[in-house]
Amino acid sequence: MTTKTFQAPFRADHVGSLLRPENLLKARENYKNGNISKAELREVENKELQRIVDKQIEVGLELVTDGEFRRSWWHIDFLENLNGFEGYVPERGIPFQGVETEPYDVRNIGKISFNEDHPFLEDFKLFNELVAGRAVAKQTIPSPNQLFHRGIRNTAVYPTVEEYTKDVIQAYRDALKAFYDIGVRYIQLDDVYIAGLNADSLVAYEPELSREELIELSLHVVNSVLEDKPDDLYVTTHLCRGNYESRWAFEGSYAQIAPTLFAKEKVNGFFLEYDDERSGDFKPLDYIPEGGACVVLGLVTSKFGELEDREEIKRRIQEASRYVPLEQLALSPQCGFSSTHHGNKLTEEQQWAKLKFIVDITKEVWG
Repeated sequence: MTTKTFQAPFRADHVGSLLRPENLLKARENYKNGNISKAELREVENKELQRIVDKQIEVGLELVTDGEFRRSWWHIDFLENLNGFEGYVPERGIPFQGVETEPYDVRNIGKISFNEDHPFLEDFKLFNELVAGRAVAKQTIPSPNQLFHRGIRNTAVYPTVEEYTKDVIQAYRDALKAFYDIGVRYIQLDDVYIAGLNADSLVAYEPELSREELIELSLHVVNSVLEDKPDDLYVTTHLCRGNYESRWAFEGSYAQIAPTLFAKEKVNGFFLEYDDERSGDFKPLDYIPEGGACVVLGLVTSKFGELEDREEIKRRIQEASRYVPLEQLALSPQCGFSSTHHGNKLTEEQQWAKLKFIVDITKEVWG
């Protein structure tokens, strides 16, 4: 079912993932252990999806997501279902602030292409039926850049980065077309990779490329994927510095990527983390072309439940407007509330309060 004409990002938007309720987590565990059928799991998922769609609309959002309720991770569930990849359990997880993540990752095992039976396609169809045209159904997927972390490419299959890049781009071009053909009009590319290009250490990146070459490659990948996309398909990039049980992976401003990516990436908007001092100041926003991409300011944290000071958020929006016109700005949480099935350290009630808080502030600032 289609919705009315719109333009994304929305003034009040959100990154995507929502806290999984206990009954959903239990159902997924029971399915994993063979205690319930796939149909029984889907029944639980569908009931919870209907509830969160209704709740997002109730708090005043014009877009809704599926909360990533059918996934365990924000990225792996999508990537491991592309042809040429598999999920696996490595020896170690990823180091975060004081912890190490549950070990699970994706690796290249063959030639890459889009899987025409990718489960996300059927998931969106069912989700869109629940939305029933009452809001815009937003689809979130990991950026193609996530596949360029060191250790994912199989050099026996793809001896060069150039060969690998070509097939990743085509797989994502086919993915966007497949989503568009089933009614998706708003897609968000979640990109921890390019946010990490600002960090001091680049040990997780292709060793033969410099920081500047990695940044240029990231731009080439996204812009090539978006080449010839339909005008009524809105695509945004969300830059994240890690979001795992309310912890972060790295810090650093956007200064090193801004001259290239902010200035030239052909997306409709950037979702940017600005909820604490780790993100640096707003100066890199000066590279956003006037009249170009919308900047969705992630000024409200999804990591903790306490509401921010309303006047301080409004003041920071005005501060950002020194670099990007106010009409080109929007507001959201800095990240999802549950990028993995573990979830952040806040309650569901606090989550909904945060989203309503964002909607209310946008009405005060933009009317």
